[in-house]
Amino acid sequence: MLMRKLATLALVVAAIMLSGCGYNDIQRSDEAVKAGWSEVVNQYQRRADLIPNLVNTVKGFAQQEQQVLTQVTEARARATGIQITPETLNDPAALQKFQAAQGELSSALSRLMVVVERYPELKSNKNFLELQAQLEGTENRIAVARTRYIKTVNDYNVLVRQFPVNLTAMVFGYSTKPNFTVENEQAIQRAPTVDFNKPAPGAPQK
Repeated sequence: MLMRKLATLALVVAAIMLSGCGYNDIQRSDEAVKAGWSEVVNQYQRRADLIPNLVNTVKGFAQQEQQVLTQVTEARARATGIQITPETLNDPAALQKFQAAQGELSSALSRLMVVVERYPELKSNKNFLELQAQLEGTENRIAVARTRYIKTVNDYNVLVRQFPVNLTAMVFGYSTKPNFTVENEQAIQRAPTVDFNKPAPGAPQK
Protein backbone atom coordinates (compact mmCIF):
# COMPACT_ATOMS: atom_id res chain seq x y z
CA MET A 1 0.00 0.00 0.00
CA LEU A 2 2.79 2.38 0.93
CA MET A 3 4.69 1.54 -2.25
CA ARG A 4 1.60 2.27 -4.34
CA LYS A 5 1.18 5.68 -2.68
CA LEU A 6 4.85 6.47 -3.23
CA ALA A 7 4.59 5.47 -6.89
CA THR A 8 1.52 7.68 -7.32
CA LEU A 9 3.29 10.57 -5.61
CA ALA A 10 6.30 10.08 -7.87
CA LEU A 11 4.07 10.24 -10.95
CA VAL A 12 2.43 13.44 -9.72
CA VAL A 13 5.82 15.04 -9.04
CA ALA A 14 7.10 13.94 -12.45
CA ALA A 15 4.02 15.39 -14.15
CA ILE A 16 4.48 18.71 -12.37
CA MET A 17 8.16 18.82 -13.30
CA LEU A 18 7.45 18.01 -16.95
CA SER A 19 4.76 20.66 -17.12
CA GLY A 20 7.03 23.24 -15.54
CA CYS A 21 9.93 22.57 -17.89
CA GLY A 22 7.91 23.00 -21.06
CA TYR A 23 7.23 19.39 -22.01
CA ASN A 24 3.51 20.01 -22.54
CA ASP A 25 4.24 23.16 -24.53
CA ILE A 26 6.52 21.16 -26.82
CA GLN A 27 3.76 18.60 -27.36
CA ARG A 28 1.19 21.27 -28.24
CA SER A 29 3.57 23.04 -30.58
CA ASP A 30 4.64 19.81 -32.26
CA GLU A 31 1.01 18.85 -32.87
CA ALA A 32 0.34 22.31 -34.31
CA VAL A 33 3.18 21.81 -36.78
CA LYS A 34 1.77 18.43 -37.84
CA ALA A 35 -1.70 19.90 -38.28
CA GLY A 36 -0.30 22.81 -40.29
CA TRP A 37 1.59 20.44 -42.55
CA SER A 38 -1.50 18.33 -43.15
CA GLU A 39 -3.31 21.44 -44.38
CA VAL A 40 -0.42 22.36 -46.70
CA VAL A 41 -0.48 18.87 -48.23
CA ASN A 42 -4.27 18.98 -48.50
CA GLN A 43 -4.21 22.19 -50.52
CA TYR A 44 -1.41 21.01 -52.81
CA GLN A 45 -3.41 17.84 -53.41
CA ARG A 46 -6.46 19.96 -54.21
CA ARG A 47 -4.42 21.69 -56.91
CA ALA A 48 -3.16 18.36 -58.24
CA ASP A 49 -6.73 17.07 -58.47
CA LEU A 50 -7.70 20.01 -60.70
CA ILE A 51 -4.91 19.46 -63.20
CA PRO A 52 -6.27 16.44 -65.15
CA ASN A 53 -9.49 18.33 -65.96
CA LEU A 54 -7.48 21.42 -66.82
CA VAL A 55 -5.20 19.48 -69.18
CA ASN A 56 -8.11 17.71 -70.86
CA THR A 57 -9.98 20.98 -71.37
CA VAL A 58 -6.97 22.68 -72.93
CA LYS A 59 -6.29 19.60 -75.06
CA GLY A 60 -9.79 19.86 -76.53
CA PHE A 61 -8.98 23.29 -77.95
CA ALA A 62 -5.21 23.10 -78.44
CA GLN A 63 -4.05 19.58 -79.22
CA GLN A 64 -0.98 20.97 -80.94
CA GLU A 65 0.35 22.12 -77.57
CA GLN A 66 1.11 18.54 -76.62
CA GLN A 67 4.60 19.30 -75.30
CA VAL A 68 3.36 21.78 -72.70
CA LEU A 69 0.48 19.51 -71.72
CA THR A 70 2.90 16.61 -71.27
CA GLN A 71 5.18 18.74 -69.12
CA VAL A 72 2.29 19.64 -66.81
CA THR A 73 1.16 16.03 -66.54
CA GLU A 74 4.67 14.76 -65.80
CA ALA A 75 5.31 17.52 -63.24
CA ARG A 76 2.05 16.62 -61.51
CA ALA A 77 3.08 12.97 -61.35
CA ARG A 78 6.41 13.87 -59.76
CA ALA A 79 4.80 16.24 -57.26
CA THR A 80 2.14 13.77 -56.15
CA GLY A 81 4.72 10.99 -55.99
CA ILE A 82 6.53 12.65 -53.08
CA GLN A 83 4.81 11.99 -49.79
CA ILE A 84 6.04 13.60 -46.56
CA THR A 85 4.32 12.43 -43.41
CA PRO A 86 4.42 14.32 -40.11
CA GLU A 87 6.94 11.74 -38.93
CA THR A 88 9.41 12.69 -41.68
CA LEU A 89 9.05 16.46 -41.37
CA ASN A 90 12.38 16.65 -39.57
CA ASP A 91 14.25 15.62 -42.73
CA PRO A 92 15.45 18.79 -44.52
CA ALA A 93 16.33 16.84 -47.68
CA ALA A 94 12.82 15.38 -47.92
CA LEU A 95 11.20 18.80 -47.47
CA GLN A 96 13.53 20.33 -50.07
CA LYS A 97 12.63 17.57 -52.54
CA PHE A 98 8.93 18.21 -51.92
CA GLN A 99 9.40 21.96 -52.45
CA ALA A 100 11.34 21.42 -55.67
CA ALA A 101 8.63 19.16 -57.10
CA GLN A 102 5.85 21.60 -56.23
CA GLY A 103 7.88 24.47 -57.68
CA GLU A 104 8.37 22.51 -60.89
CA LEU A 105 4.64 21.95 -61.13
CA SER A 106 3.99 25.67 -60.57
CA SER A 107 6.40 26.51 -63.39
CA ALA A 108 4.73 24.02 -65.73
CA LEU A 109 1.31 25.50 -64.95
CA SER A 110 2.67 28.97 -65.60
CA ARG A 111 3.86 27.90 -69.06
CA LEU A 112 0.47 26.37 -69.74
CA MET A 113 -1.26 29.64 -68.88
CA VAL A 114 0.86 31.47 -71.43
CA VAL A 115 -0.22 28.96 -74.08
CA VAL A 116 -3.88 29.49 -73.15
CA GLU A 117 -3.64 33.13 -74.25
CA ARG A 118 -3.38 31.99 -77.87
CA TYR A 119 -6.87 30.48 -77.83
CA PRO A 120 -9.74 32.94 -77.24
CA GLU A 121 -12.34 30.18 -77.67
CA LEU A 122 -10.73 28.25 -74.83
CA LYS A 123 -10.66 31.29 -72.54
CA SER A 124 -14.41 31.74 -72.98
CA ASN A 125 -15.27 28.07 -72.46
CA LYS A 126 -17.57 27.50 -69.46
CA ASN A 127 -15.66 24.52 -68.12
CA PHE A 128 -12.41 26.40 -68.42
CA LEU A 129 -13.80 29.43 -66.60
CA GLU A 130 -14.93 27.19 -63.77
CA LEU A 131 -11.45 25.65 -63.58
CA GLN A 132 -10.01 29.16 -63.53
CA ALA A 133 -12.03 30.07 -60.46
CA GLN A 134 -11.16 26.81 -58.71
CA LEU A 135 -7.46 27.13 -59.50
CA GLU A 136 -7.35 30.73 -58.31
CA GLY A 137 -9.06 29.75 -55.07
CA THR A 138 -6.70 26.83 -54.58
CA GLU A 139 -3.60 28.97 -55.11
CA ASN A 140 -4.91 31.35 -52.45
CA ARG A 141 -5.53 28.45 -50.07
CA ILE A 142 -2.02 27.14 -50.69
CA ALA A 143 -0.55 30.54 -49.85
CA VAL A 144 -2.57 30.80 -46.63
CA ALA A 145 -1.78 27.23 -45.53
CA ARG A 146 1.91 27.69 -46.30
CA THR A 147 2.08 30.96 -44.38
CA ARG A 148 0.41 29.40 -41.34
CA TYR A 149 2.75 26.43 -41.47
CA ILE A 150 5.81 28.67 -41.62
CA LYS A 151 4.60 30.48 -38.50
CA THR A 152 3.90 27.28 -36.57
CA VAL A 153 7.36 25.94 -37.39
CA ASN A 154 8.97 29.22 -36.37
CA ASP A 155 7.04 29.18 -33.07
CA TYR A 156 8.07 25.58 -32.46
CA ASN A 157 11.73 26.24 -33.27
CA VAL A 158 11.85 29.24 -30.93
CA LEU A 159 10.25 27.18 -28.16
CA VAL A 160 12.65 24.24 -28.30
CA ARG A 161 15.65 26.58 -28.33
CA GLN A 162 14.58 28.56 -25.26
CA PHE A 163 16.01 27.84 -21.83
CA PRO A 164 14.99 25.75 -19.92
CA VAL A 165 12.69 24.16 -22.51
CA ASN A 166 15.72 23.35 -24.65
CA LEU A 167 16.94 21.00 -21.93
CA THR A 168 13.65 19.14 -21.97
CA ALA A 169 13.75 19.02 -25.76
CA MET A 170 17.21 17.46 -25.70
CA VAL A 171 16.18 14.86 -23.13
CA PHE A 172 13.16 13.74 -25.17
CA GLY A 173 14.80 14.05 -28.59
CA TYR A 174 13.02 17.14 -29.94
CA SER A 175 14.99 19.42 -32.25
CA THR A 176 14.31 22.32 -34.61
CA LYS A 177 12.38 21.53 -37.80
CA PRO A 178 13.24 22.59 -41.36
CA ASN A 179 11.00 25.17 -42.99
CA PHE A 180 10.20 26.45 -46.46
CA THR A 181 13.20 28.24 -47.94
CA VAL A 182 13.18 31.87 -49.09
CA GLU A 183 14.00 30.79 -52.65
CA ASN A 184 11.04 28.44 -52.71
CA GLU A 185 8.72 31.09 -51.30
CA GLN A 186 9.71 33.53 -54.04
CA ALA A 187 9.25 30.92 -56.77
CA ILE A 188 5.79 29.93 -55.54
CA GLN A 189 4.68 33.53 -55.18
CA ARG A 190 5.57 34.19 -58.84
CA ALA A 191 3.70 31.25 -60.34
CA PRO A 192 1.37 30.23 -61.66
CA THR A 193 -0.49 33.20 -63.13
CA VAL A 194 -4.13 32.26 -63.52
CA ASP A 195 -5.62 35.51 -64.80
CA PHE A 196 -6.82 34.26 -68.19
CA ASN A 197 -8.19 37.68 -69.11
CA LYS A 198 -4.77 39.30 -68.97
CA PRO A 199 -2.81 39.33 -72.26
CA ALA A 200 0.30 37.17 -72.28
CA PRO A 201 3.69 38.89 -72.61
CA GLY A 202 4.24 39.81 -76.25
CA ALA A 203 0.67 38.97 -77.26
CA PRO A 204 -1.09 41.46 -79.56
CA GLN A 205 -3.49 43.82 -77.82
CA LYS A 206 -7.17 43.43 -78.60
